[in-house]
Amino acid sequence: MQVNVLVSRRRAGILGLAVVAALSLAACGDASSGSNSADSSGGLTKITVLRSAGSTFEPLYIAQDQGYFKANGLEVEIKAGASDQSQNAPSVLRAEAQFAMADSVQVTKAVAAGLGIQMVAGLQSSTTTTEPSDGLAVAKDSPIKSFADIGGKTIALPNLKGSVELICDYLAEQAGVDPKTIHYVALPLNSIVDSLNKGQVDGAYIFSTFLDAARNAGDRIIGQGMNTLPGFPQAVLFAGTDWLKKNADTAKKFVDAVSKGIDYANKNPEAVRDIDTKYTQLSADYIKNRTIQTFYAEIDKDTMGILVTKMQTFGIAEKAPDLSSLIWSDAPTGDIK
Repeated sequence: MQVNVLVSRRRAGILGLAVVAALSLAACGDASSGSNSADSSGGLTKITVLRSAGSTFEPLYIAQDQGYFKANGLEVEIKAGASDQSQNAPSVLRAEAQFAMADSVQVTKAVAAGLGIQMVAGLQSSTTTTEPSDGLAVAKDSPIKSFADIGGKTIALPNLKGSVELICDYLAEQAGVDPKTIHYVALPLNSIVDSLNKGQVDGAYIFSTFLDAARNAGDRIIGQGMNTLPGFPQAVLFAGTDWLKKNADTAKKFVDAVSKGIDYANKNPEAVRDIDTKYTQLSADYIKNRTIQTFYAEIDKDTMGILVTKMQTFGIAEKAPDLSSLIWSDAPTGDIK
């Protein structure tokens, strides 16, 4: 099956290298070697954090609303980061922000490319305690019954060489399929379900509202998604390595406040819905009825070890960085099930 926007793995690799080169050039203007936090007139240390353009940032606003940042001596400005989260790393390295959000694959790729950033905390990870929020959608009458059937098929993704491609490759490999035989195509999220239902692709690996849209259209959802690999960090916070060395106490205070925001979010789902209503473009009906995924400040090192290795195996990253260079030594870690 062919589609006009099909992007080959080879071309995706070239594009990925171009992005890495751009990031490396941005890092040349690195201003993070010194302390880039400043005291306000109220004696609070100013911090800027770049959130994702979508969601999963709710604990940040909750920490702010509940006064956890202020109690730790911080004045935190939360700003929407780039739609392409890989562009948040140069912003941190140029001292435009002290912390930023990204998915774990983007951070790992940046570290593998030599950028001086580290994960400081998680926000959300896959877990068996909630229903999956991602999965492979196929047409109701599709011959694809499991991941064992996707070899040689065309699968639509919202982007290439990211978390979604990694988990799709991983699930295919677990089912005995060589991931290299899968044809991936990057499609805009707002048209991905329509392309599936028009028969332009064999399947679509999607998440959140788009997964619900496919289900409502009568499509079948295959597998348990990232929940198959508990502890897969879907959203993390990172900072510049040099900045962390010079501002460890400030970073610890920030992570502590975010952890308290996460605890509050997990105990008060309506607070999460309130943040969604205020800061996202999700529909009111979806916000009211959606499953609130569990937030985790901890990073599961065992799972991260698997992901880093598989990223290299699947050609998503050129090398597997050591976890000590990837995860800040004071980052909260733990086993996520």
